[in-house]
Amino acid sequence: MLIRSLSLAVLLGAAPAFVATAQLMDKSMVTVQMKDKSSSVTGRVLAEKKDQVIVDIGFTALVIPRDQIAKIVSADPASVPAKKVSQAKRGESQPEPMVASTAADAMASFYNIAKTPPPERSVRELVQQLGQGVVQVRTPGGLGSGFFLNEEGFLITNFHVIEGETQISIEVYHLVKGQLDRRSYRQVRIVAMNKFSDLALLKVEDKDSPKFARVSLGNSDILGVGERVFAIGSPLGLERTVTEGIVSTKTRPFQGELYLQTTAQINPGNSGGPLFNMRGEVIGVTNMKVTSGEGLGFAIPIEEVKNFLHHRDAFAYDNDNPSNAYRYLPAPSRVQSASIVAQ
Repeated sequence: MLIRSLSLAVLLGAAPAFVATAQLMDKSMVTVQMKDKSSSVTGRVLAEKKDQVIVDIGFTALVIPRDQIAKIVSADPASVPAKKVSQAKRGESQPEPMVASTAADAMASFYNIAKTPPPERSVRELVQQLGQGVVQVRTPGGLGSGFFLNEEGFLITNFHVIEGETQISIEVYHLVKGQLDRRSYRQVRIVAMNKFSDLALLKVEDKDSPKFARVSLGNSDILGVGERVFAIGSPLGLERTVTEGIVSTKTRPFQGELYLQTTAQINPGNSGGPLFNMRGEVIGVTNMKVTSGEGLGFAIPIEEVKNFLHHRDAFAYDNDNPSNAYRYLPAPSRVQSASIVAQ
């Protein structure tokens, strides 16, 4: 199946409690540069203490001693570099201005985030604008949905849509002279994938491919329960199907992850497609539903997608080991020796 199903008993389970003793900071992306100048860490600051900073890098949280940190700079593509402060009076010290990192600049060009929130519009208007950026993902085992991040042909879908597949094609509707022209692209490369987050990054590499229409990413953290949303996808192969609903909850737990729950109808074939807010921004990636009920669909929050994209090198697809969703670093020699003894 190309969409996950859940039992209602699992969904009604209690979420694990999380207690933070330190003051939580803003969840914007930052890059922590170390004093040895040979390494840096990019992630979201979970907590800041007197002697350490706790950073979420996606698959784990790092505790970094303050005495090893040179500086912390913004790595959020949506952030605007702060202007340099005016020259201080003689003898006065001034803090180092916040600047955007090179990694943030690269991310800003890789996917689009509106600098100012777009106005809300009707579903009809938004579908006409966004329809070209939503695609159908086909494999010998079935089909799913996806959406373009940029004009170069990078797109997001679910891991389970392309799991175990090597022949992938993308069906795209181009708007040509007011008419929709359906084209199929068969040179599709797997760039990165994360089985645990159920995300995959693909790229269309057909030689004659044009520039693709892209969609913008929003912010799932500022969503409100009851806010209207809509999905575009290919349920049961019915391309460009639009379903509308509301956000039922933002924090539905399942297997250690939190999902957006929505009343927008989600069915097999919707997997990997975008869930939009009424500003036309992607705020989630649809990936599963409860089969024994109605209006119980789920989506991966877009903040999780951004984290996957920021760390896509860590989840790069390895041609030498196609079943591997990420690369392993060689273990230190002492650990290798110990594991041999243990066996």
